[in-house]
Amino acid sequence: MPQWCLLCVVKINVNEAERNLLAQIGHQANLMGYEAYLIGGFVRDKLLGRATKDADMVCIGDGIALAHAVAATFTPAPPVSFFKTFGTAQVKLPWIELEFVGARKESYQPESRKPDVLPGTLQDDQNRRDFTINALAISLNEYDYGTLIDPFDGVLHLTEKRLKTPLEPAITFNDDPLRMMRGIRFASQLGFEIDFQAFQAIKAERQRIGIVSQERITDELNKIVLSPKPSVGFDLLYRSGLLHIIFPEMVALAGAEYIDGKGHKDNFYHTLQVLDNISAHTNDLWLRWAAILHDIAKPVTKRFEPDIGWTFHGHEAVGGKMVPKIFNKLKLPLHEPMRYVRKLVEMHLRPIGLNKENITDSAIRRLLFDAGEQFDDLMTLCNADITSKNEKKVKRYLANFELVKQRCQLVEEKDRVRIWQPPIDGEQIMALFGLAPGRAVGVIKSALKEAMLDGDVENNYASALAFVVQKAETMGLKPKQPLNV
Repeated sequence: MPQWCLLCVVKINVNEAERNLLAQIGHQANLMGYEAYLIGGFVRDKLLGRATKDADMVCIGDGIALAHAVAATFTPAPPVSFFKTFGTAQVKLPWIELEFVGARKESYQPESRKPDVLPGTLQDDQNRRDFTINALAISLNEYDYGTLIDPFDGVLHLTEKRLKTPLEPAITFNDDPLRMMRGIRFASQLGFEIDFQAFQAIKAERQRIGIVSQERITDELNKIVLSPKPSVGFDLLYRSGLLHIIFPEMVALAGAEYIDGKGHKDNFYHTLQVLDNISAHTNDLWLRWAAILHDIAKPVTKRFEPDIGWTFHGHEAVGGKMVPKIFNKLKLPLHEPMRYVRKLVEMHLRPIGLNKENITDSAIRRLLFDAGEQFDDLMTLCNADITSKNEKKVKRYLANFELVKQRCQLVEEKDRVRIWQPPIDGEQIMALFGLAPGRAVGVIKSALKEAMLDGDVENNYASALAFVVQKAETMGLKPKQPLNV
C-alpha cells in the first residue's frame, strides 16, 4: 500500500481515521480493478477548514459493488443502502457517512430533474457537478494516490470565494433547477459570491424551479435559514426572482410606500435584519422561522390614516392565522414546530407593549403565563425586532426593553408564574360540587386563573378554595362534601 500523500499534494487536514478509511477504500477499488476518487463536498470543506460529516466516492465501475466491498472490511459490517436505479449506495459509519456512485454522464428531459444516466468517465462525472468547487476530486488509486484533479479551477474559485458552474450556467441550471437553490445556499453558508454569469442564468431560468418538489426546495430553504447570515441567501433569492415563486408572501413585505411625506420601513429588509439578529444568538431553526414570519401579515393589514400615518393594526393576530397555511404550503411540520412559531408571531408585540412606567404586575403576570416555556425565546425575538437606521433610537429602545426584562424577572421570582399550576384543578372542582365535565367547571377554573393573575387570590390552596366556593355560589352551586382547608 502506498504512503498517504494527500497532505503533500493539496493542503487538506485529514485525521488518522479519515486517512485510514480513504486508504482502505482505494485498496478495495484496486483489488476490484476500479479507479476510485474522493470528490465533492468533503474535498471542498477540507480545503476550507470546515467540519465534514460525509464523503462522496466516485468510481470507474460499479459503485454499489465497491460500497459492499468496503462495508465488508468492518466488523461488524455496517448495512449498505443502495439504489440500483441510480447506481448509488450509502454506508453509514458512526462518525461519517459514505456515498458511492459509479462515474456517469447524464441527460435531462425538460419536464424532469431526474436524469437519464449512462456509465461515464471521471471527466463526465465532474462535468455534471453543480459548481467548480464541488467538482474537485482526489485520486485514491495506487499510481497517482492523493493527486488533485481540478479541471475547472475549483481551488482558485475557493480562494476567490466565487461560485461558478463547470459548464455553461444556463445548461447547468436548466438541467437541474435545484442547483439554483443550492448555489444561493452555498453563497449564504460560505459567504461566497455567485459568479455574474451564473447569477444572470439563475434569473433567466428561475421558472424552472417549478419542476422541483416542494420538499427539496424547503430543504434548501431551511439550510439558508440556518446559515451564519441568512439575509445573504434571502436577498439573493429575492433579487434572482426565485423568492417570488417559492415564497410570495415574504416578497409582499418588500418596498416602502409614501403618502403626504409619511412612509413606512421596508418590512422585507427589516425582517432580514431581525433574522440576522436572531441568528447571532441561536441556531434554533424554528425561532429563526418565527423571525421570518413575525411581520408576515403587515402587507394585508397595512392602512394609511391621515392623522397617524401607516398602521398595521392586528398584524400579529392575522400573521398567526397565516402561519399554518404557510407551513402547509412549504411542507414544514404542522405539529409542535408550527404551534411554537404561531405562538411567537401572535405574541411578538406584547413585551414591547409593556414598555410603560405604570404597567401593572397583573399585566406582567399575564405575559409570563401566556408565554410559558417560550418566554425566553419571545424576549429574544422582541429584542431582535428592535431595528432602526438611527443608532441612538435603537440604544434607547434597547435600554427601555431591558427595563421590561428586569421587571418580568422580578415578578417571576416573586410569583413563579411560568411554572404556575392552580392549587385546585378541574377534577377537584368536580368532586367538590358533584359536577360532571362541562361548562360550569371551565367557568370556575377560568375565574380562578384570572383572579390569581390579577393578584386578587394568593397562590395557595386555602385562598383558592375560598374563591372557588364563592364563585360557585354565584352560579347556584354548593359543596357536596366537607371543605378540607
